[in-house]
Amino acid sequence: MSIYVGNISNQVEEADLKQVFSEYGSVKRVRVPVNRETGEKRGFAFVEMGTDAEEAAAIEGLLGIEWMGRSLKVNKAITRVDKDSSCRF
Repeated sequence: MSIYVGNISNQVEEADLKQVFSEYGSVKRVRVPVNRETGEKRGFAFVEMGTDAEEAAAIEGLLGIEWMGRSLKVNKAITRVDKDSSCRF
């Protein structure tokens, strides 16, 4: 149950996201990736919710809303496939 949250302000902290998403259910984890070289936030985050229903409610409720001067992009996160584990025939 992971949600991708894009187009977020660089001022957003994990606690801010947890507060907003907790209105839709239990928030298990929030992660705001940073650039390894500069330490700056990358403009997106991942939020893990407790259930699929809570995840769906958060996506529906927050998609496209304006928050901290930005229009949020909110959708189900896609699991990244490891490049080394590709199928070989």
